[in-house]
Amino acid sequence: MQINVKGHQVEVTAALHDYAVGKFERVTRLFDQLHEITVVLGIEKLLHKAEVTLLLSGKTLHADATAADMYAAIDVLVDKVETQLRKHKEKLTNHHADVVRSARYS
Repeated sequence: MQINVKGHQVEVTAALHDYAVGKFERVTRLFDQLHEITVVLGIEKLLHKAEVTLLLSGKTLHADATAADMYAAIDVLVDKVETQLRKHKEKLTNHHADVVRSARYS
C-alpha cells in the first residue's frame, strides 16, 4: 500500500507531506484492502483544495475538500474518506437476515 502526495501548481513541503501521510495512515487502519492512495493538494483562488483517490480491490473512491488552510482541508478530507470507507465496508458485510430470522423465531 502506498500513499502518494502531489501538488497541483503548488509545491508540497516536507511538513505538508508528512502531515498528509500521517493522516491517511490512520485511514489504512480502518480498511486494510487499500491498494493506493493519491492525494492532490492545490490552491484555487483563495481556497486551499485537497483531493484524494483511493484504489480498492474492484472499486475507486474519490473525495475533495476545500478550506481556508491546507491543513484544515486535509482534516476535512480525511473525515470524508473515513465516512465513505465505513459505508463501503458496511456494504461488504453480509448480514444473513434469513439466518438471524430463523434463529430468532424458532
